[in-house]
Amino acid sequence: MFISGLNFRTLISIPKSSFGRFHSANAYLVLSVDSTLASDKALELDAALGCCTVQYREVQGQETEKFLSYFKPCIIPVEGKYSPQTGFPGETYHVTLLMCKGDHAVRVKEVPFLRSSLNHDDVFVLDTASKVFLFAGCNSGPQEKAKALEVVECIKDNKHVGRCQVATIEDGKFSGDSDPGEFWSFFGGYAPIPKFSSSTAQEQALTTCAKLYRGNLHLTGTSSLIKDMLEKNKCYMLDSDSEVFVWLGRNTSLTERKTSISSSEDFLRKEGRSTSTSLVLLTEGLENARFRSFFDKWP
Repeated sequence: MFISGLNFRTLISIPKSSFGRFHSANAYLVLSVDSTLASDKALELDAALGCCTVQYREVQGQETEKFLSYFKPCIIPVEGKYSPQTGFPGETYHVTLLMCKGDHAVRVKEVPFLRSSLNHDDVFVLDTASKVFLFAGCNSGPQEKAKALEVVECIKDNKHVGRCQVATIEDGKFSGDSDPGEFWSFFGGYAPIPKFSSSTAQEQALTTCAKLYRGNLHLTGTSSLIKDMLEKNKCYMLDSDSEVFVWLGRNTSLTERKTSISSSEDFLRKEGRSTSTSLVLLTEGLENARFRSFFDKWP
């Protein structure tokens, strides 16, 4: 929820600590937005554009590669909330450890500032007040390292305004004449990194049989799906565990589409599924290759 007060025709943001305190001599603007409203507005915009878009629900940390590709070189998550008056919270410089994954669209995630967060499979960026370090695991690929270096340059140019040093470490060895002790000192000194990495195992998607639901989530089919099951005047939900697709027939109304999306979100909540589960909205005729791959027969 966001609350703004009017002061001489200017909107002033009200801090959360003052929510509920309204002065009788002032007027206030209260805005409450949730994911359901965002979905509704996306559908209304799609309708205004002639129902010609594919919509993706993006959740922090689980963004699709397509979404990430719009931001060069990457999206860098920042803890806290930004204020035009005070900037980001905290006056002291916050040392952060970032994990970089991806050969094309790089995904950057802040991980706990601990030695145990490092592994041999990924590339990491340690951002300190005076220097930005790039740690490349021995099992990481050259393209992934190159993408992580773009992240380092972005941090240097934007966060440090170009006034910081950059150092690269290859599993414990700095390139050039840099001192590895400087890097490891931030972790309390050098210690071997465990050979086992759980990051890959955690991110492997489970392969299960896709299930097709119609309307108010009536199970239609679980195997041998064909395109003819999809009717123009109905909405469907295809659940593949790792992602959920909502298929919108061309002859369905805006109200029916909103109801279908709301039902899909309720389904995920009732099933105890993660809020980061990918949700893709597809209008008939605009199905992507991933959606079509679940059907045995697709013209």
